[in-house]
Amino acid sequence: MLRTVKPKNARSKRVMDSRMPKEIEDERTAIFVKGTHTGEVVNNVMKDLMALKRSAAIAFNKKNDIHPFDTASASTSTASLEFWSSKNDASLFLIGQSNKKRPNGLTFVRMYDGRVLDMLEVGVEGCVTLAELKTPKSTPGHKPMMHFASELFNTHPRFMQLKSMLMSFFNGEQVDEICLSGLEHVISVSCAPTPPSLNSTTDSPSSSLPKVHIRTFTTRLLASGTKVPRVELTPMGPSLDLVLRRHEPADAEMLKQAMKRPKLKKKEIESGLGKKRKNMQVDEMGDLRGRVHVGTQDLSKLQTRKMKGLKDDDEHPRKRSKTTTES
Repeated sequence: MLRTVKPKNARSKRVMDSRMPKEIEDERTAIFVKGTHTGEVVNNVMKDLMALKRSAAIAFNKKNDIHPFDTASASTSTASLEFWSSKNDASLFLIGQSNKKRPNGLTFVRMYDGRVLDMLEVGVEGCVTLAELKTPKSTPGHKPMMHFASELFNTHPRFMQLKSMLMSFFNGEQVDEICLSGLEHVISVSCAPTPPSLNSTTDSPSSSLPKVHIRTFTTRLLASGTKVPRVELTPMGPSLDLVLRRHEPADAEMLKQAMKRPKLKKKEIESGLGKKRKNMQVDEMGDLRGRVHVGTQDLSKLQTRKMKGLKDDDEHPRKRSKTTTES
């Protein structure tokens, strides 16, 4: 465990308060770490992924002897990750490593409360970099749209972990609304054809898992004659073909703490986000609708404008004709 540091002045106290847990977290910072041996493919992939993560990415240019999955050096590597996470206020790591047994490897590490939550290793089998595609690029710092095109991302535990990891990596800052022109690029993640043996939710060996294809596109909003524009996609890069390798799932108790949400405020409960209130409900569009009960109304006492021919005889008796009076 990391030692507890007490602030010495007001400035350090403000810095520590900014790193405390929040109801709405800031954008997650990712640290890109190079291992002892990295090849050209790993360097190019890490460079392009850092370009997509720009403004919330930190690069370690020096090589580091770090092997998170190796039993012999696991404790040392974990201690280094915890130290870097605390020093840089980062909760994500991308470690590049290449050797003869596992060439072109990338390891995603996710942190919680200064400790390692889970890890996932993938191998790069194909790569098309940003520089190779001479197409328009998106503005750095914009939130991407994420698209997962396979049922495995909702059923298989290995692919569910990959989906969660990529969502944490590229999700960016939480916003309530976004301008349509701010949606500049899409990250599409798909899988190769699923073999029949993977139609179950049980874990499977990495050798039998299909490849994962990551493609990045820029969007163009064109006139369509209606209010909804026509969208065209242009390949931007990087384009990656990955295979799943080693992984370490999250501890059940730590994951429960990481997924814990704060209590809802009064205004959130009134807006329909909390417990169900009597005679109030939220429809499918997110609008709060209520039912008002009133007492029985006596419509006979309702004041309205009446014509002379509709008045009652009791209230306004008609005048007798002259002929009847004379007789």
